[in-house]
Amino acid sequence: MKIAFATNDTEHINAHFGSAKQIVVYEANAAGYKYFETLTFDGNLKEDGNEDKLLPKLTALADCTIVYLAAIGGSAAARLISRRVTPIKANSEEDKIVDVLDHFVQTLKGNPPPWLRKILQQEARQFDEEFSEIEEEVVV
Repeated sequence: MKIAFATNDTEHINAHFGSAKQIVVYEANAAGYKYFETLTFDGNLKEDGNEDKLLPKLTALADCTIVYLAAIGGSAAARLISRRVTPIKANSEEDKIVDVLDHFVQTLKGNPPPWLRKILQQEARQFDEEFSEIEEEVVV
């Protein structure tokens, strides 16, 4: 699964979602994690209630499952959730991305909380459906 982090320095989860100029994306599973890409955003990203600035971020995060951030407005959080991306607020702006990823991997190896189990089950079902479609195309 892809996990994103709103960051000002690519090391800490220290950016507000709406005003973040960069979001770092990793792929993670129970075996570990690896860097995937850094998304960058330009233009007027001030925290001013301008909802239009969110669309490029929402679109860029379409294949992510979770986005960690320092803060997020209610409207932006609702828009992420409606796109099946779970926003999670960091405990502090000092939280390091790699520490959160290490903890996330350990959680996947152990007993994930119900909300994460639900996401994992949805992803497994989606994979099974996509695999079945490919299998049908190959057989035909």
